[in-house]
Amino acid sequence: MAKKRSKIRIFSALEVANICGVVNQTAINWIKNNYLKAFTTPGGQYRIYSEDLYDFLQSRGMKIPGELKELVKDSEGNQNLLIVDDDRDFNNMLREYIRRKFQDFDIQQAFDGFEAGRLISENSPGIVILDVDLPGVDGEKLCAQIKGESAFGNPVIISITGLDDPKVEKALLEAGADAFFAKPVDFTTLIEFIRKVHSGDMV
Repeated sequence: MAKKRSKIRIFSALEVANICGVVNQTAINWIKNNYLKAFTTPGGQYRIYSEDLYDFLQSRGMKIPGELKELVKDSEGNQNLLIVDDDRDFNNMLREYIRRKFQDFDIQQAFDGFEAGRLISENSPGIVILDVDLPGVDGEKLCAQIKGESAFGNPVIISITGLDDPKVEKALLEAGADAFFAKPVDFTTLIEFIRKVHSGDMV
């Protein structure tokens, strides 16, 4: 199957295990033995692109869920990115930095949870950089909501927070975030992660 340039949906090893009807460790073993292509997040978690999961299931003659077929079918060309952060200076600085690195991206901004929900619903961005410390917003619930509602299109969520706490990171990843960055954000590492999502450059 031909690879597409832009890959939107990313699965965890546990999600792959559930789809395939195996235990989590089996999915991890597939990854470690290079049967299933994956990359690692800055937190060391395995993540699998929808196209690579599709190819893996197809090559083994395993049942491919209808949702996965639709994800692969519709994934080409989505290069929208949304930055959600109430700190306008940081939001604007991050926008300009990403714009210089990815000139083909359509970058949008939201400064509160309400605006973020509207833009995600209307534009289905492939990537959402989400400050989970927005005023009056529960970051964990927001991550889970974005991942759980089909209207939002299952974007890749890059969570950022001023709390450099392993418990916070664990909670956000469990809520659906695909990556976690503590402030002050290492822009170089962040850009490398975005590049993996955008181009499918595996590690």
